Amino acid sequence: MMHRLIAPLFAAATALALTLPAQAMDLTELTDAERAQFRAEVRSYLLDNPEVIMEAVELLQNREAEAQANAEQSLISDNADAIFNDGYSYVGGNPEGDITLVEFLDYKCGYCKRAHPEVEKLLKTDGNIKLIVKEFPILGAESMLASRYVVAAKQVVGGDSYKALGDALMAYNGEVTLPALRRLATTFGLDSDAIEAKMDSDEVTAEIAKTRALADRLRISGTPTFVLEDEMLRGYLPYDQMMALVEEKRG
Repeated sequence: MMHRLIAPLFAAATALALTLPAQAMDLTELTDAERAQFRAEVRSYLLDNPEVIMEAVELLQNREAEAQANAEQSLISDNADAIFNDGYSYVGGNPEGDITLVEFLDYKCGYCKRAHPEVEKLLKTDGNIKLIVKEFPILGAESMLASRYVVAAKQVVGGDSYKALGDALMAYNGEVTLPALRRLATTFGLDSDAIEAKMDSDEVTAEIAKTRALADRLRISGTPTFVLEDEMLRGYLPYDQMMALVEEKRG
C-alpha cells in the first residue's frame, strides 16, 4: 500500500511547493533550511487534511481501473471472432439472445461451482442471454481429464450430452477419475466407450489448446472468467450483480 501513496503524496507536496518562493521551486536546489521548511509544510498540511491522501488514492485507483477496462475492451475487440464465433464451443441459453455471456471454466474450480447455479438462474430468469462455454482446465490432471471427457462427449454425441455432463461435474465434489466419469455417463444413458475413444484425439486436444491460447491472449489466468459483451468479469459474481450488469449493457 505504501508505494501506492507515493504518487498522491508527491502531488500534494508539489502543490505545497507553490507556496514557497520562486527560487525554491527547483527541489534539487533547496537549501537545508528550505528543505526543512518544505518537509514541515507537507507534514502540517497532511496532518490537517488527511482526507486529501485518500482522495488522491481513490482518484489514482479509478484511473487505473478505467485504463484496465479500456485495455480489456481492446483485447476483446481484437479477439472477437475467437471469443464469440469459434465454431466449436458449447452454446446454451438462448442462442438468439440479445446479450452474449462467455464463461471460461474449470470443473475443479470451487468458485466455478459456486457460480454455476447463479449463471443458470440468470439464463432462466432473463431468457434472452446467449451463453458460450470455454473449457479452460488449469487446476491439474483431474481438470484436464474432466474437460477432455466432456469435449469428447460433445464431439461424439452432441451439445445436450455436454451440457448434462458439465452440470453434473459442477455439482460433483469427489475425485475426478475415469470410473467416476463412466458412472456419470451411464446416468445419462451415454456410451462411455465411444467417448473415451475420442478423449485423446487431435480434435479434442486442438479445441482445448485453442481455448488456452485465447485465454493467454486475453490475459486470463483464473476461473471463472466471464466476457459479457465488451467487458471482462474476473471471478465469481452473484446473480444480482450479473443481472444488473446485463441490464446496464441493454441500456
